[in-house]
Amino acid sequence: MELILASASPRRRELLGLITPDFRVETAGVEEQLPEGIPPQLAVQQLSRRKAQALRRSRREQGLAEAVILGADTVVAVDRRILGKPRDAEEAAAMLRLLSGREHSVYTGVTLLAAEREEAFVQETKVRFYPLTEEEIAAYIATGEPFDKAGGYGIQGRGSMLVWGITGDYFNVVGLPVARVARLLKKLWKNGEN
Repeated sequence: MELILASASPRRRELLGLITPDFRVETAGVEEQLPEGIPPQLAVQQLSRRKAQALRRSRREQGLAEAVILGADTVVAVDRRILGKPRDAEEAAAMLRLLSGREHSVYTGVTLLAAEREEAFVQETKVRFYPLTEEEIAAYIATGEPFDKAGGYGIQGRGSMLVWGITGDYFNVVGLPVARVARLLKKLWKNGEN
């Protein structure tokens, strides 16, 4: 059965390519609004499921063949507060100040749909930042990197220089916990969903 990534993220596309070259990328419009105060683990679980289910619905409406659909969503959270993508330099600076010198969590929710089966999980990785000066924050924002990244940084880019260390799966912070997804896909394919 064909594998489809229900995400436009170039980082997720690259990471899924580490597991298999045999997949396509398709997306369906999904409302990403969530209730105020929703726990981050529940947020990524709901959003990954919405993405996968919306694509499955769209494909069925078009009469397309069943496929294994992978939906994923990643958020950065500190003190149970979700940090999205900063809208401007001021918001990026506020996020980086909040993360400076402390630990935060990165959660990725993954949903795999195969025919009528659904497998889902949430992965957490802890990330600790160095204490950041205002000059470091301004220099990082000037690179433009914070603006399309949850939490205002990209660990795989220049944001790596902000990170003191991590506990957990590095690839989860980038946007897809590769090893866990690979094992889940292997399980699905072993059970005849290929």
